[in-house]
Amino acid sequence: MGEPLRTPSLPLVWATLLLCSCSLIELSHADLVPSLEILPMQEVQRKPVGKSLILTCRPTVPEPALVADLQWKDNMNNTILPKPPNYDPLYDSKGNRRKATGRNQPPMYTETLPGESLALMISSLTVEMGGKYYCTASYANTEILETSVTITTYVAITWTNAPENQYPTLGQDYVVMCEVKADPNPTIDWLRNGDPIRTGDKYVVQTHGLLIHDVQETDEGIYTCRAAVIDTGELLERTIRVEVFIQPVIVHLPPTLEAIEGKPFAANCTATGKPVPEISWIRDATQLNVATADRFQVNPQTGLVTINSVREDDYGTYTCLAKNKAGVVDQKTKLNVLVRPAIYELYNVTGGRTKEIAITCRAKGRPAPAITFRRWGTQEEYSPGVQVDDERIVLERYFDEDRGESSGTLRIANAERTDDGLYQCIARNKGADAYKTGHITVEFGPDFSQMKDLPPVFTWDQRKANLSCLAMGIPNATIEWHWNGRKIKELYDTNLKIVGTGPRSDLIVHPVTRQYYSAYKCIATNIHGTAEHDMQLKEARVPEFVSAAVPRQLTATTITFDIRGPPTELGLPILAFSVQYKEALNPDWSTAYNRSWSPDSPYIVEGLRPQTEYSFRFAARNQVGLGNWGVNQKQSTPRRSAPEEPKPLHNPVQHDKEEPVVVSPYSDHFELRWGVPADNGEPIDRYQIKYCPGMKISGAWTELENSCNTVNVVETTSYEMTDLNGNTYYRIELKAHNAIGYSSPASIIMKTTRGIDVIQVAERQVLSSAAIVGIAVGGVLLLLLIVDLLCCITVHMGVMAAMCRKAKRSPSEIDDEAKLGSLYGWRFPLPYCSGQLVKEPPPSPLPLPPPVKLGGSPMTSPLDEKEPLRTPTGSIKQNSTIEFDGRFVHSRSGEIIGKNSAV
Repeated sequence: MGEPLRTPSLPLVWATLLLCSCSLIELSHADLVPSLEILPMQEVQRKPVGKSLILTCRPTVPEPALVADLQWKDNMNNTILPKPPNYDPLYDSKGNRRKATGRNQPPMYTETLPGESLALMISSLTVEMGGKYYCTASYANTEILETSVTITTYVAITWTNAPENQYPTLGQDYVVMCEVKADPNPTIDWLRNGDPIRTGDKYVVQTHGLLIHDVQETDEGIYTCRAAVIDTGELLERTIRVEVFIQPVIVHLPPTLEAIEGKPFAANCTATGKPVPEISWIRDATQLNVATADRFQVNPQTGLVTINSVREDDYGTYTCLAKNKAGVVDQKTKLNVLVRPAIYELYNVTGGRTKEIAITCRAKGRPAPAITFRRWGTQEEYSPGVQVDDERIVLERYFDEDRGESSGTLRIANAERTDDGLYQCIARNKGADAYKTGHITVEFGPDFSQMKDLPPVFTWDQRKANLSCLAMGIPNATIEWHWNGRKIKELYDTNLKIVGTGPRSDLIVHPVTRQYYSAYKCIATNIHGTAEHDMQLKEARVPEFVSAAVPRQLTATTITFDIRGPPTELGLPILAFSVQYKEALNPDWSTAYNRSWSPDSPYIVEGLRPQTEYSFRFAARNQVGLGNWGVNQKQSTPRRSAPEEPKPLHNPVQHDKEEPVVVSPYSDHFELRWGVPADNGEPIDRYQIKYCPGMKISGAWTELENSCNTVNVVETTSYEMTDLNGNTYYRIELKAHNAIGYSSPASIIMKTTRGIDVIQVAERQVLSSAAIVGIAVGGVLLLLLIVDLLCCITVHMGVMAAMCRKAKRSPSEIDDEAKLGSLYGWRFPLPYCSGQLVKEPPPSPLPLPPPVKLGGSPMTSPLDEKEPLRTPTGSIKQNSTIEFDGRFVHSRSGEIIGKNSAV
């Protein structure tokens, strides 16, 4: 094998490498040519106008320290100076442009950079700055170094007039503006909502924008204006939002408006448009926006104009102005101010009967009001012209629109007394109505027509009589009295006294002799004539004999008579009928019983004994007194028997020929009520009620088997039947019972209502009307008793004191008063207090027959029939008076005295 290869040592290797490197460095320095280089290195720098630029000139020389006079020269071969020492920057630290101070930097300057490089600073390129720029220097004081660069400027795409939001008007041609500045000139194209737009009938691309023919709302959208410069490769887009505006249109404004003076007013001017138009109101006479005036308010969004209180001078023409960004539109309207009517003249008028009377009413207002009349208290107004229902009456009307005045005259030809009265004038226009009332007085001569039917004046026993004469007439009449053809005031007769001379006059006659019972003449006179009226003064007498008294109904204890009175004179009526009765075996009429009735009450004699013969005689009473007794007759009462048939207190309803039916207001219950019948000598102890459901078959009443109910009731005159069936007929029989037996049955048919038709009312206990009346009467009597007691104690006067005095009078006086009866006891409930209070109790008055008690008292045996009924005896206190007021029968003790006495 050969010898191994020997490896050099490491130090030797490094030394060899260092020697080689130095040799190479020396060789490169020997080959480096001094020069200048401009960074960026492009020989042509193409930059947009307005942009800033920095160019750096760097020497490339073997010995940089030998470079001197490094400088830049502009396109005019002028040396570009370095940045001045007192330089103020154009922008602050936040990038905001500062105000010019006079020490701002020049358009271009040089600045030394680290590494012995010189930078050319251009803050904003202009077109004039384009050209060749030189960088020069000297090297080692022997060699001039120079290099150049060409700056070429161009204008970048700039949007000079291309708003991002544009608003065309509906129906018009519109150019979407997109004006672009660039050098070289750019090319423009358009897109809508991302789609290219081609020139056609709708769109035309112009140099300064996009023309849209007849803009519609569908043309709204996003438009893109795109600018491109092919030479520079610059492309720029502008997004434009197009919103179509609509010009205002006034859609509602009446040509005329009407307001009422003194009242609030509002009117609308409605307009449409996009955007929503702002509305204002202009008064044409003053060209003033009414929103700035007092009393006016305008809502610019809705167009509502309001006037707090309209005045007459608000009248005129107004313009409604609607304005938005698309345009302005206006419309005129006329405001008419309605002045409410005011009646300024209406006088009361007076005219004579059979003459023409005219009443005139004048009023003002705008428009001139229409005038009419109506009688006070009626709603019917007179129509213009002749009245259809009364040709005597004519309404004439006149208008003056320029002055806003009118008048109306109501003429009445051949006036009558009925035309007298109040008349209301009505003035009416669109604003309101006005009213005023006047009076038409129709004068006429004296008239006694209201006295023609008056009865004669009666008097007796030389009592003074009053003859009243009232004459109707306008003006008031003067009255004179004549007797036997002579003026009474000239007779100087003290028995004839005249009170008043008109229009009412009273003649007081004191008939001391029979000659004064004669005719007197009342004569009334005014400017329109004279009228006479005869008045008769007659002597009154007691009534003649009663014509007839016929028994109509007999029971064991009562007799009902039909009485036919004697002939009467007008003005002197029968006030009462009286009867005296006694047992036929008793010959003494002084012990007879007395009873009186008012003429319109039932004539019933009660408290008789069964199976007894009585003698009766009758008389009539008027203001003068009681007539002679007559129509003497005897009548026997029957034996005691079962009660009379009770009378149900219900009003049945008659349907065609069917049997009358009482309809219950309820479906499941019915309250039966009845009156107490005559007991025929024995008290009624109970009532029997039987009610059965049924129906009519072939016209005959048929009861349902085993469905009848029978009940007995005592001490009551009503009974409530319960658990009834709805819409069902019931036959009800009612019988009264006493010790003798049952009465004949009273029968009614009752029908209940449907259950679904009736609202059941919860029952509650209430006081009956009779209980309420009883409580009220008791309260009044208690009050009167207290008043009488106080009167007795304080002034020794009153009923109690009178009764005490009466107890001390002689028996003859008491008997005379008892026979005469009390004149005022039944007429005046308040006492006439007089006399002294004594301790003796007053005599008890005659009590009424005891009330009938049902089942409460022991029954009387038929064997006791011969026993007379127990009635109080003793002088004239047996007398009684019966009065009937149309609803109730009132029984009072004492004889009746005429209510219309001459005194």
